[in-house]
Amino acid sequence: MRIALLGGTGDIGEGLALRFAHDTDHEILIGSRDPEKARDSVEEYEKLLEGRDVEASIKGFTNEMATDRADVVILSVPPYYAGDTVETVASKLDKDTILVTPAVGMKGDEDGMHYHPPSAGSVTELVASRAPDETPVVGAFHNLAAGELSNLDHDLDLDTLVVGEGNAKQTVTSLASEIDGLRVLDAGPLANAAEVESITPLVINIARHNEELHDVGVKFK
Repeated sequence: MRIALLGGTGDIGEGLALRFAHDTDHEILIGSRDPEKARDSVEEYEKLLEGRDVEASIKGFTNEMATDRADVVILSVPPYYAGDTVETVASKLDKDTILVTPAVGMKGDEDGMHYHPPSAGSVTELVASRAPDETPVVGAFHNLAAGELSNLDHDLDLDTLVVGEGNAKQTVTSLASEIDGLRVLDAGPLANAAEVESITPLVINIARHNEELHDVGVKFK
């Protein structure tokens, strides 16, 4: 499959790109508003992978071009850009393209990070409201630390929760399960996205207030 990471030059985009490229045989498309920035990131990722004797198919494009070529599009952009990014690429989305969002609305103060969802109820539901009606939307990868994903020397042992419907959710579950050390758990329909997203600020606060914990994730037993 072709997996596009819109905003794939950022932290979470880098982490997911490296893990998919390292652990799977799927073609990875790095999207950015600036195609030169996308190509620079591709070179960086390829060097990291070559250092581990991994040959991967990674290409850089504008967000629109990456979307047009992809089977699965992951919105690895900050939450306040998610809706606008969807509208920018909407003409390239259709019923056969799965749109995935890991974004979480948060606000920080001196005490830590706090969940701050949009009026739609969650960023996942916001993305669904801005996407074409026929395009399936799935929420996944919300509670993963970008630093832990990017560090290929670190073996993952984490869970990720997936919300969505039908075949689209099954496809994303299968894809995510191909990342070594990542267990995928079904958290129900999109209406449950707020509960999933709200875990992320808790995870960040735990890392912030416990020096021995840096890239905190979640594991359910």
